[in-house]
Amino acid sequence: MNRLSLETSPYLRQHAGNPVDWYPWGEEALQRAETENKPLLVSIGYSTCHWCHVMERESFEDGEVAAFMNAHFVNVKVDREERPDLDAIYMDAVQAMTGQGGWPLNVFLLPNGKPFYGGTYFPPRAIQGRASWRDVLSGVSTAFRERRTELDAQAENLTAHLVQSNRFGEQLKPEIALLTEETLIGMGKTLLKQADVVHGGFGRPPKFPQSFSIRFLLQVGDLFQLKDAMQHALFSIDRMIDGGIYDQIGGGFARYATDAEWLAPHFEKMLYDNALLVEAIAEAYQLTGREKYRKTLEEIRCFLERELMHPDGGFYAALDADTEGVEGKFYVWTQAEIEAALGEQASIFSRFYEVLPAGNWEEVNILRVIGDVETIAVELGRSAQEVEQVLQDCRETLLKIRSGRVRPGLDHKILLGWNALMNAACSCAYRATGEKAWRDLALRNMDFLQANLCDGDGGWSHVHTDGKRQGIAFLDDRAYMINAWIELHAITGEWKWLEAAYGMMEETFSQFSDEASSLFYFTPVGQSDLIVRKKEIYDGALPSANAVLAEGLLKLGTIFDRSEWREQAERMVASLGQALVRYPGSFGYWSRVLMYQVLGLTEITLTGPEARAWAEAGQRLYLPQALFLVVDSPQPGRFSNPNLFVRTTVHICRKNTCSPPVYSPNELLIRLKKQEFSD
Repeated sequence: MNRLSLETSPYLRQHAGNPVDWYPWGEEALQRAETENKPLLVSIGYSTCHWCHVMERESFEDGEVAAFMNAHFVNVKVDREERPDLDAIYMDAVQAMTGQGGWPLNVFLLPNGKPFYGGTYFPPRAIQGRASWRDVLSGVSTAFRERRTELDAQAENLTAHLVQSNRFGEQLKPEIALLTEETLIGMGKTLLKQADVVHGGFGRPPKFPQSFSIRFLLQVGDLFQLKDAMQHALFSIDRMIDGGIYDQIGGGFARYATDAEWLAPHFEKMLYDNALLVEAIAEAYQLTGREKYRKTLEEIRCFLERELMHPDGGFYAALDADTEGVEGKFYVWTQAEIEAALGEQASIFSRFYEVLPAGNWEEVNILRVIGDVETIAVELGRSAQEVEQVLQDCRETLLKIRSGRVRPGLDHKILLGWNALMNAACSCAYRATGEKAWRDLALRNMDFLQANLCDGDGGWSHVHTDGKRQGIAFLDDRAYMINAWIELHAITGEWKWLEAAYGMMEETFSQFSDEASSLFYFTPVGQSDLIVRKKEIYDGALPSANAVLAEGLLKLGTIFDRSEWREQAERMVASLGQALVRYPGSFGYWSRVLMYQVLGLTEITLTGPEARAWAEAGQRLYLPQALFLVVDSPQPGRFSNPNLFVRTTVHICRKNTCSPPVYSPNELLIRLKKQEFSD
């Protein structure tokens, strides 16, 4: 066993039995590299990464390979989810060197931590123009001994490039011209140029859900009556729900599809993907009222509670794609297995979910919806309700059988930011459906986060595993938590959540702001083990921390009348310039923040004894610009006057102009449905 056996990360522990003398990232490894004048080999991955497992089996478990690594390098393993700051820096470096990135990420550093060479997966033998891992190790070791001056210069140049590229937005003059409705409509049309009109989604395989873009199209389609935008967003959601990327038996989405049709997923299930898709589906339900969306939300909630939840309320990070070394084994079925399990009901199930004798993927079946309940009912002379009940019974039977299989690996670490994303998603689902289970889930989860990831003095940690919290919360952790607290206030009316968000925003300014730029650093002041203090700008699998923080600044600046916070958010968006307009797919969350700035937040303030009940009714509607402020008792500041709470009253304001007060719940709903607000 190596040093990784002492770590809490499930990914690092997976490598604890390797013959490689792995170190975790830290002072011990860095000091040894300096003392022995050896290059650092930093290998970065995560527990549900399929190709990380492959490279481990092929190379890191090989005794001869490990002996060479141990002799010539100081070897460091990093869980990218525990240290996203390190991952981002060295991913940028490898992309700059090779033009591509991914995981496993293997990067070679000078003893001072500066990178000079790297790549992703390397096979045990050279194939298809890709060097073998042994050849890479030998070449790097030789170069370090014989061409050190050249490598030093290369590392300095690459680090300078990383520093310069991190200044995105600083050299741009803020573009106020962005703040027009025409800009928003144009961005929606640009997104539609990338749309897959046949199968839904955007672009070519591998296809990721791109929930930010879908939500932006919903918003643009609704507000500007762009039918194509609305239709493609809903079509994309439908195709994903019906596809193999969605677990038709147990609920929950896989990370992405390897094909255009959403049939064959990369089977790992990530907490954050499901959080972001819950929000998109909840908004689709608010817009359409389709039972399909409500049912999907319920299935995802059951999946979360059954498979991704700590007994005390925290959400685990992910489920692996592999079972017993085979990708997707837990989720797929042969026709014989379906027939043995379902008997005479198998024929209806197979027609609906495309169960084929030879399989629809690698000789097995990934379940996806290709049938129609109404059509099957007519052909069989049965009612649609009967057919739906048969399908429901079949799903329950198969779920019970599947639960007896060897399960995929669980990454049981609990990440603050990912939990905050899911917490906000629970609030969003509650607003849309009114189902109390979602609100209870959000409150229970928040109780867990406060009890286990906060030290009691306001200090927040990044991760909790096996009863231990560690790592200082990064910018995304904080931005996502601020958003979660704002959402939690909206569904509970509890003022304490807004106070928590306000306090964390002030701390974020003191620890993460940059006097030379409107954008915020990803890491806090004083962190000393990084060669670059990065700012995360682009939306990727996760929303940009700066984008979510800008949204929080707009909302909290409105609630607490902090004009300087609103102005900061405006500068953050404006600093992106034309990049935001030209590449909305890379700035999906930013696009929503721009929407708030162009159209204005609709501040819906409810005061009085029935404020919470009235708010719940209003929140069932699709109002993406709305900021609900629910106050049923006196609070410090603008709500300190007890006379405000004698009678339930609603004030609706936008762009510093308010409509006449509303004094009845029916009038409120009428006003909100018609969106009759003053401009």
